[in-house]
Amino acid sequence: MAAQAIARSAPLDRRRFLKMAGAAWAAGLAPGGAFALDRTDAVFASGFMDADGSFGLATLAEDGRIIDRVGLPARSHGMAYSAETGHTVAFARRPGTFALIFDTRGRTAPQVIHCGEDRHFFGHGCFSPDGRLLYASENDFDANRGTVGIYAAADGYQRIGEFDTHGIGTHDMTVSPDGSMLVVANGGIETHPDFGRTKLNLDRMEPSLTLIDAATGTLIEKHGMPHALRQLSTRHVDMDASGRIWFACQYEGPRNDMPPLAGSFARGEPIRFLDLPETATRALANYVGAIAVNRPAGLVGLVSPKGGVSLSVEIATGRIVRRHIVRDAAGIAPAKDDFAVTSYAGRFGDRTEPVAFDQHLLRLGR
Repeated sequence: MAAQAIARSAPLDRRRFLKMAGAAWAAGLAPGGAFALDRTDAVFASGFMDADGSFGLATLAEDGRIIDRVGLPARSHGMAYSAETGHTVAFARRPGTFALIFDTRGRTAPQVIHCGEDRHFFGHGCFSPDGRLLYASENDFDANRGTVGIYAAADGYQRIGEFDTHGIGTHDMTVSPDGSMLVVANGGIETHPDFGRTKLNLDRMEPSLTLIDAATGTLIEKHGMPHALRQLSTRHVDMDASGRIWFACQYEGPRNDMPPLAGSFARGEPIRFLDLPETATRALANYVGAIAVNRPAGLVGLVSPKGGVSLSVEIATGRIVRRHIVRDAAGIAPAKDDFAVTSYAGRFGDRTEPVAFDQHLLRLGR
């Protein structure tokens, strides 16, 4: 990783969020949303499915109340947020081709963009630190290669180019704090929209983690999974305060196997798997649906919808400090001292909303 460490700045609180969002957005909230916003110290975002089958992007208070919502044309997956511009992006679930941009400062109406021809989104992306560029994980499905689509945020999100991810089945990604390097999780699974969400190569998967020069697309490093773990799909990534990269996986092999499901590495170092107790690995049910780092608290969080559990792990020691049973666990994001977790059943903390939250949760202004 670049030697520059990531500052231990706290996520955006309600006061700062309101200052950035602006009076026009806050004034336009329904009474219930305004009430929730006035009483929260943190603001989150999540995709959801409503009771009538429609889809949307919700802004949430820390107690789980929905502050505001924006309609989506179809189901979303992951999100990206720029503190510089106040833009939140919800990406379509694979093999969708749309992304919705929501301006939390209320200066522009929600905007829907589409990926390039013969591409589809893989559900994730990130902004450059200055908010000028949006990077999106995409599939060049005819060539069976992952790509990073590059969009100019300052120019109406026009697609201005792409980089090879040097892998297949590209999923989550993030960027170094100085904007010089992209970190990409290539899940290693071949898919094609002609076959929906069918996984076409489970017997010959090629999972990897790649570091890519954000200016040129040049491959800096590539970390493949060991041969014995070739069915361990690398799916999600995040960075801790030192710049170390944390990754989480989903295992496509036999159910009775218990491979390691998370780990970390830094630039110039080999990957190192997180050594969890057998009971914790078993609880994750071979499937980590999302990962998040709480930088100020020095914690990494893992959540498994199949296992119905979330784990909070101390970065310095690898010790599990908290374990919560969360049936149908979906998204995870840093909270004040730990993590906030949503569920597919509409649960967030002690509250349940009449929606189905989607797989990822984003704390705005991380």
